[in-house]
Amino acid sequence: MSNLTFELTDGVATLTMNRPDARNALSAEMKDEFARVMPAIAADKSIRAVILTGAGGAFCAGGDIRGMAEARASGTATVETWRDRMREVQPWMRQLVELDKPLIAAVDGPAFGAGFSLALMADFVVATPTARFCLSFMRVGLVPDFAAMYTLPRVVGVQRAKELMLSAREVAVDEALRLGLVLEVVPAEGLMDRARALARSFVGASALGVSLIKREVGMALATDLTTQLTLEANDQALCFETPYQAEAVRRFLAKEPAMFQWPPSPKAT
Repeated sequence: MSNLTFELTDGVATLTMNRPDARNALSAEMKDEFARVMPAIAADKSIRAVILTGAGGAFCAGGDIRGMAEARASGTATVETWRDRMREVQPWMRQLVELDKPLIAAVDGPAFGAGFSLALMADFVVATPTARFCLSFMRVGLVPDFAAMYTLPRVVGVQRAKELMLSAREVAVDEALRLGLVLEVVPAEGLMDRARALARSFVGASALGVSLIKREVGMALATDLTTQLTLEANDQALCFETPYQAEAVRRFLAKEPAMFQWPPSPKAT
């Protein structure tokens, strides 16, 4: 793959959008490479966390606007072809959103349009001071895609989601932090180190526990309390029966270091 690089080290997979000359805009080729790699990542139990980032000082500038214009000029753009193109990317988008292992977005520079949408799919977003977020779709007469209408209201609430979508305004990193779009802001030179530290911490976590938490929290806004309590009881029973939980309890009682420890923020050290 040339538009999307893949690296696997010690249980952590790193996906890097690699079109720096185009600020990592999502070309058709890059989308095809996502479609090829995501099923393998989702199925590989040895992968315990995934980092998504961009090369060359940009996360992702969004869709390939030039390619859209060329398709229109060629006469091949119809309602049906646009709908089919969107449906083609939905399987790997769902795999990112529904991944049963932590997804960490490391954002430097612009995350615009579908690039912002990709960041919203992550469980945790770590950003640099120069990171910028914008759902720029209204600027080109489009609606947000890549699941943003599903993910954004769950992060910032319905009213703020509408404002960010309809205004198509740019959000600097300090506001993104206040809105909960970003978990932490770190210097550019420490971005990938921090993302890797977070990812590596989950190598020592309960894979079942992580998977169940992600699934149930993802469903929380679509279920009632009774359903959620039933799921909680079932999930807890499954976790109680794992060798991981037994070893975690043994370590706790023996006052030994826990297998899973969240790495302290660089600001706290």
